[in-house]
Amino acid sequence: MAEPGRSSLPLPDYDHLPIGGLESRVRSLSAEEVEELIAYERTHADRLPVTELLTARLEQLHAGAEPTSGDPAAFRPEQARGHTESSVSPATTTAQPYSPPPHGTPDQPAKPKGNRM
Repeated sequence: MAEPGRSSLPLPDYDHLPIGGLESRVRSLSAEEVEELIAYERTHADRLPVTELLTARLEQLHAGAEPTSGDPAAFRPEQARGHTESSVSPATTTAQPYSPPPHGTPDQPAKPKGNRM
């Protein structure tokens, strides 16, 4: 089998899927498509948990399992549109005030201990 390119993979966002999302999405693939992902994984990242997941699914398919629609609630990066605004603001920050370190800060240099008179 020729080495598949990223653009020809059965899951176009494969490289960006977390393993939980991959686990549910791979259920919709045929044995040939899973074999293609295994070949791609082994020649690129070769992540053991991912390879084990894909190999287990391939064994299920060879044992008679049928591709399903997968989990529709699974994380799909292609559904994330653009960058969303951060919910962090001065009003939502819970940081407590702190004392500067004993050596001072750039705007408040420390005074040597020997000069206490």
